[in-house]
Amino acid sequence: MGSDGFLPFITAERRLEGKVALITGAAQGIGEAIAIMYSQHGAKVVIADIQDDKGSKVCKRIGLDIASFIHCDVSIEDDVKNAVDHAVEKFGKLDIMFNNAAIEGSPCPRIEDSEISHFQKVLAINVMGVFLGIKHAARVMIPRKQGCILMSGSVSSVVGGFGLHAYTASKSAIIGLMKNTAAELGQFGIRVNCISSFLIASPLATDFFTNKGVKGVEDWTCQLATLKGAVLTGEDFAKAAVFFGSDDSKFVSGHNFMIDGGVTTTNVAFDLFNYS
Repeated sequence: MGSDGFLPFITAERRLEGKVALITGAAQGIGEAIAIMYSQHGAKVVIADIQDDKGSKVCKRIGLDIASFIHCDVSIEDDVKNAVDHAVEKFGKLDIMFNNAAIEGSPCPRIEDSEISHFQKVLAINVMGVFLGIKHAARVMIPRKQGCILMSGSVSSVVGGFGLHAYTASKSAIIGLMKNTAAELGQFGIRVNCISSFLIASPLATDFFTNKGVKGVEDWTCQLATLKGAVLTGEDFAKAAVFFGSDDSKFVSGHNFMIDGGVTTTNVAFDLFNYS
């Protein structure tokens, strides 16, 4: 592992050579991992985030000749429009739009104690932000009759009880949006897919689970997953993002791809049986 905390990446195959990607929420965590791996596979990347200092540092780390930062609040349409236009003006086109920016919301597991303002804020970023990202990516991709639009989902999109109400509602909503826009934009050669993962020890997760830290989040995820012997990381998510952003997935659209260690497809009742 390198001094920056990321595993060194070695490959003879650059699966995104010549592509341009815009990634929201890429100043840290999963978005940062995607941006770095995309660049390692030959893509030019635009980092769109509200965290200016962190976003600029990610660009410098990748290389200012192939990475650019723009301030972007995904709940503001002008910001999203400007980010898409910036990608086209800076690098000549937009091949991949990755709608990654999201928030968990204020801890409040009980519906009767939920504040409508908190619920609205989560949906404004997690759902409206994805809607705006798709809208403005489509605007520049349709004339070229090609493109790839991706979004970060969650196990909460298919199974209840893993997230707060607002977060679960938001991640469920974008699955419907993904399917509908995949149906519409397919006629223009544009693929729309979602990558959903179980809990990754990203800053979003560790900020929410303040008493766990990175190791605690990883241990909790491993404990709940039915697949044992592996730890879910941002790099795992980024590898899936490379596949869905590349021509390897040229006939895949309208798909919600799960990286969950079997959590959403298996029953914990099997824990009652001792196979040892």
